[in-house]
Amino acid sequence: MKEQQSIPVSKVQRAAKFISTGAKVGGNYVKHYAKKVVNPSMTKEELHNNNAEDIYNSLSQLKGSALKVAQMMSMDKNILPRAYQDKFTMAQYSAPPLSYPLVVKTFQKYFGKSPELLYDTFTKSAVNAASIGQVHQATKDGKKLAVKIQYPGVADSVSSDLKLVRPFALRLLNMNERELDHYMEEVEGKLLEETDYILEVQRSKEISEACSHIAHLNFPSYYQDMSDARIITMDWLDGMHIKEWLETNPSQEDKNRIGQAMWDFYHHQVHNLKQVHADPHPGNFIIQNDGKLGIIDFGCVKVIPEDFYHGYFSLIKKDLLINEDELNEIFYNLEFISDKDTDVEKVYFKNIFKEMISLLGKPFHVDSFDFSNDDYFEQIFKLGDRISNDKMFKKSRQARGSRHGLYINRTYFGIYNLLNQLQANVKTTKPEWLESNAQAV
Repeated sequence: MKEQQSIPVSKVQRAAKFISTGAKVGGNYVKHYAKKVVNPSMTKEELHNNNAEDIYNSLSQLKGSALKVAQMMSMDKNILPRAYQDKFTMAQYSAPPLSYPLVVKTFQKYFGKSPELLYDTFTKSAVNAASIGQVHQATKDGKKLAVKIQYPGVADSVSSDLKLVRPFALRLLNMNERELDHYMEEVEGKLLEETDYILEVQRSKEISEACSHIAHLNFPSYYQDMSDARIITMDWLDGMHIKEWLETNPSQEDKNRIGQAMWDFYHHQVHNLKQVHADPHPGNFIIQNDGKLGIIDFGCVKVIPEDFYHGYFSLIKKDLLINEDELNEIFYNLEFISDKDTDVEKVYFKNIFKEMISLLGKPFHVDSFDFSNDDYFEQIFKLGDRISNDKMFKKSRQARGSRHGLYINRTYFGIYNLLNQLQANVKTTKPEWLESNAQAV
C-alpha cells in the first residue's frame, strides 16, 4: 500500500479536506439523480460505492478520530449500506501507512533518537496501519516486539474532527441531531483517552494481569522504558487474524475454544472488573499457533459505573420479576424515559427498550448459546432497522439511553458479531445474581 508523506495537521487543512470530500459526495448525488431520470429503476448501489470510496479515501489521509468513527460504524452491520461497511472495515487494520521519515520524527521528539538506536532492528515499513496509529516490528535483546506509533496531530484534532465529520454521520447514521450530539460527546471522551498511550499501557498491564487466569488467553508484555505519550512497545504475538484463521478450516472444537476464551474474557471484565475492552473489532485479536487467543490492543476501555451496571443487567434477566415502581426507576436511571415524556411516550419507549434489551440478552437466558444461528442476528438487524426508521425516535425531544450504554451495547454487538464469524457455541456464564433469573429454556 502506498505510504503517506504527510498528514494535514492544522484545523484549516483538515477542514479543507472535509469540504472537498463533501463536494465530491454532493457531485455523486447529482450524477445519481441525473442517471435516474434516464433509468428510473436504477438502485443506489453505484451511489453508495462512489460515496464510500470518496469518504474513505479522504478519512484515511486525515487519520485520527474521523477514520476511527468510520471504523466503529463498519462494526455495526445494520447501520450502513454494504458498500460503506466493506470500505470502512479497512480502517480496522489496513489504512495507508505513514512514511518512515515521519516515524523517525516522532521518535526524535519523544526519545531524542531514531528507532535504530533504541532497538536492535526496526522495520522501516509499517506491518499494520489503522485509524490512530501504525505498528512496526522490532527486536531488542532477542525479543520480537510490536511498536505502535501514533499519527502526528491525532490527539490535538479529536474535537475539531468530530465537528467536521458530524454532517456525514447525520446522513449515514439516520439519527436525529440530539441523539448524535449525545453519541459524539461520549465518543469524543473515549477517543481522547485512546490517544493517551501512557494511559493505554497502564490499563493494558492492569487488565491483562487481572485476566491472566482465564484459559486459552494470551497477552503481550508492555515495556514502559520504550513507551511514551505517542509510542508503545510490547511483545509481538505471532498468529493470524480471525478471518485468516477461519480460512484454514479449523475444527468446530477449535472455534468453540476460541469463542469460549473470548466470552470468558469479556464476562470477567464486565461483571468482576467493571471495566471492559470496548473495541472488539477483528484487528484487536490474534489466534496463535498454540491455539490461544491473543489480545493486542487496550486503547479503548469503558469504565462501567455501578448504578448503570445493575440497572442495565437487571433488564437482561429472562423473567423481569421487578415491580412497576422499580422498573420505572431503572428506566429513568438509564435515561430511556424522562419527565419530559408524555404518558404515551413513556409506555412506547419502555416497551421498545425492553424488547431491545431482551433480544440482546438472549444468550444470557440459556446455559449455552449457538452464535452460528443467523436467524438471531437477523432479528437484531431487523429491530435496529425498525428503530432507526421509527418516527417516535426521530421526533424525540431528547437522546434515549444513558451515554454509558453506547460503548456497552457496542461491546456486546461486537462480541456477538465475532462469535458469529467464528460460528462458535459457548457456555454463556453469568454473574451469580443474574444466574438465578436465567434458567435454560
